[in-house]
Amino acid sequence: MPPRISVVIPTYNRAELLRRTLDSLTDQTLPPDDFDVVVADDGSHDHTADVVTTYQNRLHLHYHHQPDHGRRVAHARNAGARLTTAPVLAFLDSGTLAGPDFTRAHADAHTTHPVLNLGYVHGYRPWDPTPGLADALTTRTPKQLHHDFQHHPGFRDIRHEPLAAVDFQPDRLPFPWLYAWGMNLSVRRTDFDAVGGFDERFTSWGTEDIELGYRLRRHGLATRFDLTAWAVEPPHDRDTGEMLAGAKRTMRQFLDQTHEPDVELVWAALERDDPLIAEAEHHALTAWTDRARTLDVRPEIEHHAADAGGPVCVIGCGDDIPDLPDGSVLIDFDADVLEKAAGPHERHHAIGLQVPLPDNAVQRVVVTSRLAGLWRTWGDVITAEAGRVGREAPRVVAEPLT
Repeated sequence: MPPRISVVIPTYNRAELLRRTLDSLTDQTLPPDDFDVVVADDGSHDHTADVVTTYQNRLHLHYHHQPDHGRRVAHARNAGARLTTAPVLAFLDSGTLAGPDFTRAHADAHTTHPVLNLGYVHGYRPWDPTPGLADALTTRTPKQLHHDFQHHPGFRDIRHEPLAAVDFQPDRLPFPWLYAWGMNLSVRRTDFDAVGGFDERFTSWGTEDIELGYRLRRHGLATRFDLTAWAVEPPHDRDTGEMLAGAKRTMRQFLDQTHEPDVELVWAALERDDPLIAEAEHHALTAWTDRARTLDVRPEIEHHAADAGGPVCVIGCGDDIPDLPDGSVLIDFDADVLEKAAGPHERHHAIGLQVPLPDNAVQRVVVTSRLAGLWRTWGDVITAEAGRVGREAPRVVAEPLT
């Protein structure tokens, strides 16, 4: 019989950190025959293969090595997943230490209905390492670390506070997919395969995991946060500046590939170096969407597009569209309203924080009063985008609500 669960560990030149991870998997409460492990090597040049060999008799272990063609962690994870037949796939980073119930908890999470199961990661605080944890790692097991540090605020998962506020139920938050971190999560293989696994177009640090979480949510999976499937992330050298820069690059890539208002908000908040505003702005957008649903902006569009002399882009188009030149583009944050908008024009479900058009794509951009409720926070961003996309100065009707 196949194992209940497979643990896929991507790695690159982290042989000694990988050793710690594999060691933690030899001390699981789930019987050894009920799980296997895949080390998915993204082209290491160190002694990773030798480390793997030392665990061949202690774990049901597979090893995949791919050529070093740059950072291809998504490709490595997918390749690792294909090496095994278990019905549940768990993903654990090299260097991350699995708690003793890690495999059992992740396997049990999928027995009743399909979910995206996210495990707690103690000590993952790249910008604020847990005091004393690095030294303690040299002599203590994950279970001992958990016992000794569990009440230390610095040992908390960096996601702890927002999740604790909703009793660790991510689906009560606007963006549960933002908490899907590849260092500790699991999903049924059938669901992983149904959405195509990790997107291998991501080749910089970050976002390939939350983007998978986004697609799994759209696929219909609930998101569960599992306090029993915990792991420990040891402090180690990181270039946090490059991590942030990489996250911004890959978040923009995610936006370019997806272009939905929620992704726009997360991207824009990260660009402002204030990611915590994204959830508040989601609530503001939801409230304004309800309020603006019946707002008629047809007269505004007729007035400001009449003499354009070429295609226009209307940001906040509403559902009643006058005749517009060929090649015009309609944008609205309300999917229901956009669906009703008549005409042959290109449409995008978006706010307008990042318009999915090239520079100077249209003659004129009209920003209607349907954006008024978002203007105080995002007016400067939308105006800049309107100026980028249009060949002439934008016509902006929106202004902050008083």
